[in-house]
Amino acid sequence: MIAVREATITDAEVLAEIEAASFPIAEACSLENFKKRLAVFANHFLILEKDGRPVGLIDGMVTDQTTITDDLYEDASLHNPSGRWQSIFGLAVIPSERHQGFAALLMMEMIEKARRENRAGLILTCKEHLIDFYRQFGYENRGLSASVHGGAAWYDMVLDFSKAPESGF
Repeated sequence: MIAVREATITDAEVLAEIEAASFPIAEACSLENFKKRLAVFANHFLILEKDGRPVGLIDGMVTDQTTITDDLYEDASLHNPSGRWQSIFGLAVIPSERHQGFAALLMMEMIEKARRENRAGLILTCKEHLIDFYRQFGYENRGLSASVHGGAAWYDMVLDFSKAPESGF
């Protein structure tokens, strides 16, 4: 059985495990940072469970910025509950559970959550090989990002609800 739920502070360790299995060390969110984020914006973390076991996550703070800057990753206090844009810091599925549509399901759930909360849209950064994955949801590639998080090259992606059809995915 597949279920998606909001995270709680007690999920910090499992979130850190999923993240560590999905991202290089320099890019993965640490357990300490997950705890800080969950203390401030746990309601912007979704966990996908398969048969009661967490296998995927999507998370990010709310901001008025239209792109993600590196300070957002490190400082949970920059979360603005009334901000216009839902950011996506991480979308991850453990390797053994990939290619089953779980990442797409998590993204669709977060998009719908942002719509219900009357956000202007969503923002994220991704590596070049993932641009087409995000385009299928209506994200537009805005080019190379100023973010150098983890020493990688990132691209700014924006899903602007004023430009995207209601059911664009």
